[in-house]
Amino acid sequence: MHSVRRRCAAALLLLPLLAGCFAARDGSPYDAGAEAGGGRLRVAMAFPPAERFSPYGADATLLSRLGVTEGLTRLDGNGGAVPALAESWTRESGRGWLFTLREARFQDGTEVTPAAVAGALAHATRADPPPAALAGVTLTAEPVGERRVRVTTATADSALPLRLSSPGLAILAPKAYRTRAGSTRGETADGKAAVDPAGTATGPFTLARTTGTTRATLHRFDDYWGGLAHASGLDVRFIADGTARTNALRGGEVDIAEAVPVSQAATLDRATLREVPTARTTALFLNTRSGPFADPAVRAAAREAVDASALAEDVYEGHADTGRGLFGPALTWAAGERPRPSGRPAATPARNTAVTLATYDNRPELPEVAQVLQQQLRKAGFSVKLQVREYSRLEGDALAGMFDAVVAARNTMLDTGDPVSYLADDFTCDGGYNLARVCDKAVDRAVAEAGSRADDAARHRAALAAQTAVLRTDGVVPLVHQRILHGVGASVRGVILDPYERTLVGTGTRR
Repeated sequence: MHSVRRRCAAALLLLPLLAGCFAARDGSPYDAGAEAGGGRLRVAMAFPPAERFSPYGADATLLSRLGVTEGLTRLDGNGGAVPALAESWTRESGRGWLFTLREARFQDGTEVTPAAVAGALAHATRADPPPAALAGVTLTAEPVGERRVRVTTATADSALPLRLSSPGLAILAPKAYRTRAGSTRGETADGKAAVDPAGTATGPFTLARTTGTTRATLHRFDDYWGGLAHASGLDVRFIADGTARTNALRGGEVDIAEAVPVSQAATLDRATLREVPTARTTALFLNTRSGPFADPAVRAAAREAVDASALAEDVYEGHADTGRGLFGPALTWAAGERPRPSGRPAATPARNTAVTLATYDNRPELPEVAQVLQQQLRKAGFSVKLQVREYSRLEGDALAGMFDAVVAARNTMLDTGDPVSYLADDFTCDGGYNLARVCDKAVDRAVAEAGSRADDAARHRAALAAQTAVLRTDGVVPLVHQRILHGVGASVRGVILDPYERTLVGTGTRR
């Protein structure tokens, strides 16, 4: 059985910058108007910490969104790898890359050195399970002189600079990996290695205090290499209920509310709402290994029963595009692509086939999507039992194949910024986040072929061909390509409108 990855779903290459966005001092896109300094910001987040803020699972993105952690690289508005803690890099060979570090400090006051960077990457490779960006990758790092780090992979990896932008490969100070007694092999109560990002990261804000899974206090890191943040700190509340998040913004309790439900969009003033095209695709994943959908003809019947346009128009109220594939229309290299997989089996009548359909409620539209699909599948002859849980209580069972079908929203480039790595992790026999449990030789061959391409254009073409192979299995039915809605107080400036969903608050964010 594949190991369970604790993470939320996932930012695509080559997304165009949003109109009206500018470059912050750290290079991120943000709203116009961040000028003078500001006080503390109050932020409502949709997903609470699930693993005590471990950088190796779902909480990695939470840390990066709040401006706590950084990696060697980051993604620019077009999906390319650009400098972060590494100011430059060169490819030495098929397997080796040399990264030159910028002058920077960790939040504990120590310098970002080649030895510290190599140690942080080594700890990530030993995590169990490893970060999603390292799925199928064997990586080693070693310091070279005063400012450089050599990163070597077991096999050639053209996507390595993109991979190192992953929130799961954030660079932390050596202190982060020690227990209070000074051991470097500390463990949590469940036996996993202990990693503490509080005061040990490199971002513009440092994690100072947490209250379980409900609140967090962050202070400004005054020695941040990218310049002094405008806000003096962040007071964060984790509010899973989307209506409650929106009400907190409307009532003046918070300054920023991420992921406003579509159903609540009309309750906010137009000036308060930010709509962000993203790489997030909502899809129906069918269990291809066990249960009724192990039969390709039954999967075909389910696919034919789905009317995705009704979901985009009704459930998302026009704040989404009808699903045409795994890669949405916001991607320049996939724009206009409408895959037409051939060779699919003919659908067989459902005849009251009983299936269990599961989803999670952290993203408020998903239960409604599941209810509409339940009706569509019932109309086609299926008997559908619906289960809705909180994401952290659903993921393990979903990956273990405990459901016949799962509705999930996946930001396809969140983990690595590389479409081929996403396809490998989600749809190959050895994939670690394979909700559809696809294991198909043709898919594996197509993904491997795409992975062998180093040129960006060729890699994208091969990724689209691999996408077609995945869709041919009917293990996944694309539903909608999402746009994320954020609620932003009228006095707030500089909220980062990130199509990859990796950042939200940065140096330019203030009120």
